[in-house]
Order: sequence, then structure tokens, then C-alpha cells
Amino acid sequence: MNIWLILIAVMVASAFIQQTLQRKFRKYSEVGIPLSGAEVASRMLRENGIMDVKVMSISGELTDHYDPTNKTLNLSESVYNQRNIAAAAVAAHECGHAIQHATGYAPLQLRSSLVKVVSFSNKYVSWVLLLGVLMINVTSSFLWLGIALFAASTLFSLVTLPVEINASSRAVQWLDSTGIATYETKPMAEDALKWAAYTYVIAAVGSIATLLYYIGIARNR
Repeated sequence: MNIWLILIAVMVASAFIQQTLQRKFRKYSEVGIPLSGAEVASRMLRENGIMDVKVMSISGELTDHYDPTNKTLNLSESVYNQRNIAAAAVAAHECGHAIQHATGYAPLQLRSSLVKVVSFSNKYVSWVLLLGVLMINVTSSFLWLGIALFAASTLFSLVTLPVEINASSRAVQWLDSTGIATYETKPMAEDALKWAAYTYVIAAVGSIATLLYYIGIARNR
């Protein structure tokens, strides 16, 4: 299959997933529960024996994340303040990352070790790849260097998949065991987190396809 067709399919799929994810979260945000996202996060951390992580409110939409460098669990304003199953799912998912950090979850440790490498490669990879394509008839060295830099980002995307899936699994299990997610709302939490996971899956597929595209150029020189 032509690599360009794969890249186009990835772009279309990515747009569809993003739109569906936003629609799902809007829909499940209308299903109320007694606790806010901040309260869910605080309780989940406490019940897992994690007392040194600070739950904070940040601006933006779906900007929620756990920062292992300063042990802060950052929830977007809507998730932090609102009392609905979507907010609970997101808050519990981010707590899943905090638990991974506290328990030494291997894929998270690997991803954390790649952060500096990926940060460096992302600064230069576009320029190195462009230079490599422009000079392909002279030498393929720059292109292969760009491919090596891009491969670091691809590896990061692949390592991210088990980290995100595991965090979602921890979130749903805890919400279910505590009764915060009921028979009716548990499938909603699972569905919301499933579509959030799809964004990482399609990003990984896109990264692999792009990497193969540049490898193809270098090999066909």
C-alpha cells in the first residue's frame, strides 16, 4: 500500500478521533456524579497511599496531565471543578499515572528516560530531514541522521501506548470498586477513556508511517 495513502488515512482518522473524543466528553459531561474531578483525584491518591502529589487546576481543555518531575496532578478547569462522569474519568486516569510513578511502572520509567532525547530531537529533526532530502543526490548521511532523530520520537509514541492504556485501566477499576462509577456510568467512563487512547494509537501509527516514508527515500537513493 502506498505510504502516502497511509499518511492521508492517518490524517483523516486523527481528525475523526479528535472530533469524536470531544463529542463524547461533552455528552458524558452532562451525566452528574456527587464528586468533582479534584475530589476524585484527591481521594484516589489518598486511597493508594500517595500523599506527596499536589492536585492543581490549569487552563485549557483536555490539557490534563501528571508531571512526575514535580509530582503535580494538573487538571483542566472544567475537570477540576465539575461533577460529572467525564471529569471523574479524566481525573482518575491522571491519578493512574501518579500511581505508575509511585510504583515504578517500567513503561513510564522508560518514557520518562526518553523525554530529554525526544525534546532534543524535536528541535532539529525537521531541519535535518529537510537538509537530507535536499542533499539526497549528494549524500544520504543527513537524511539518515534525521531518520535516527525521528526514530526517537516514534519510539516515544510506542512506549506511550501501554502507559496510557494501563492508566485508563487503573482508573476504571478504581471508579468501579469505589462505586463512583455505577452500572450505568462505568461504560461511559470506559468509552471516554477509550477514545482518548485512540489519539495515542493514531499518533503512533502516523509516526511509524512517516518514519517508513523517509527510510524509503533514503534506501531508494
